[in-house]
Amino acid sequence: MPTIRPLHDQDSLVELTALLHAAYASLAAQGWNFTAVNQTVDVTRERLAGAQAFVAERDGRLVGTIAVRGPKPAGEAYVGDPPPPLYTTPGTAILAQLAVHPGCRSLGLGEQLLDTAEQWAREQGFTQVALDTAEPATALRRRYERRGYVTVGRVQWQGKTYASVLMAKGLAPVNRPTA
Repeated sequence: MPTIRPLHDQDSLVELTALLHAAYASLAAQGWNFTAVNQTVDVTRERLAGAQAFVAERDGRLVGTIAVRGPKPAGEAYVGDPPPPLYTTPGTAILAQLAVHPGCRSLGLGEQLLDTAEQWAREQGFTQVALDTAEPATALRRRYERRGYVTVGRVQWQGKTYASVLMAKGLAPVNRPTA
């Protein structure tokens, strides 16, 4: 079974980018040009800046990943666009680049990666977690809805062949023992 751990500095961003390409190929085949479909290693690096990334590793290979970060500063561009207000809201963690290698699907890795990212966000004191996905990607939307995410808005990212829905989920605070 794969191990989930934080992305390390010595991990290969070339390998991580190749994983993203493989994982998003089926979405590209449907005509959805998600950034991860063909992003360069430099774009992978940029998208990870300021984020906590987690990876699933199996037999020394990266087979899954997710990134989570806090809200973006209002003036910071988001893949060439200004971020939607949800992504600049204090207390909001943003999920991105969830990917599982096609050869490792049906192992529950996506759910484990989401659990890990949500737990990290909760431990950092975030009160909600947000993401966006292609509006026509009904299977992805249902997956997030089963986890408690609700659609809270819509955005049209520059250069994308689809509109995206913004989804958010409240996070229960971490129970810390009192002295």
